[in-house]
Amino acid sequence: MPLTDTAIRKAKPRDKQYKLFDERGLFLVVSPKGGKWWRFKYRFDGKEKLLSLGTYPDVSLKDARERRDEARKLVAAGIDPGEHRKARKAAKVAKQANSFEVVAREWYAKHAPNWSANHGDRIIRRLERDIFPWIGDKPIAEITAPQLLEVIRRIEKRGALETAHRALGNCGQIFRYAVATGRAERDPTGDLKGALPPVKGTHFAAVTDPKQVGGVLRAIDVYEGTLIVRCALRLAPLVFVRPGELRHAEWADIDLDAAEWRYTVSKTDTQHIVPLVYFRIVR
Repeated sequence: MPLTDTAIRKAKPRDKQYKLFDERGLFLVVSPKGGKWWRFKYRFDGKEKLLSLGTYPDVSLKDARERRDEARKLVAAGIDPGEHRKARKAAKVAKQANSFEVVAREWYAKHAPNWSANHGDRIIRRLERDIFPWIGDKPIAEITAPQLLEVIRRIEKRGALETAHRALGNCGQIFRYAVATGRAERDPTGDLKGALPPVKGTHFAAVTDPKQVGGVLRAIDVYEGTLIVRCALRLAPLVFVRPGELRHAEWADIDLDAAEWRYTVSKTDTQHIVPLVYFRIVR
């Protein structure tokens, strides 16, 4: 006689494990501790086998029967349900191992030692904030150009167009790394060329006329902002470095006796020497 939900609910634990049989190989195992496990018994290649179908009540009687019927169809098609399940699990694990985030972090670990700390931090933060939450768990080989564009559009919509371009560029590097390591067939970022509007750069022409230079220096001299900004502005014409390099200057890098300031350029991770002849004269 087929099982009923009432019979299953009323099944009490006994001293030993026992079975309640349904139909077509489906039965319920009741443990001494009260656990109830669905099992499907079938024969494949002349051998009797068992397939776990879940636990009751998480898997209802109706659900268990549906799972049994699916397994029976596989057997009829010459497929072992147990091996089929193992193959699906293995495929899922393989997909997770080749997800966009996994490949991206591997790419980052390969290249980060050749970047400055600041540059590397900006890249990984960009990926963690703007890319991973949306496609990080997707198999990298299955990500399409429209899916990637949707992610990049999110960055563009918040007004960070330059960041969107940089993020797209980083994604292209990651996809090409995936192609090189055999985990993707192609780089879809190539299909997105022109999808983002160009960044409108602001060009500040160099001041080369002596009179104009004098005007800039006089403007700096009368500037009444904070002390730190005033000092930075007055130092800038003497050392000719990027604002960021000046802002991060450390006394440990400055040798007044040798009239040199040595530091590592953050963008290229190369050594740079700034002569401080003026400071030696003033000193």
